[in-house]
Amino acid sequence: MKDVADRLKVAEATVRHWIRSGELRAIDIGKGWRIADSDLRGFLLRHETAPRPMAGTDQTIDP
Repeated sequence: MKDVADRLKVAEATVRHWIRSGELRAIDIGKGWRIADSDLRGFLLRHETAPRPMAGTDQTIDP
């Protein structure tokens, strides 16, 4: 779990919250949680806000 928190630059408590709320699938094995790469990818895809702009294009948002 610590590696996921470090990778996403969030606190471990945040990752635990996501697990407990069911947003992030994880398996409790012994002394820690295990998160499969595929589960993390799915979580990130469900939480992305917008596609990244293509390189070389100017996609600014007009207020």
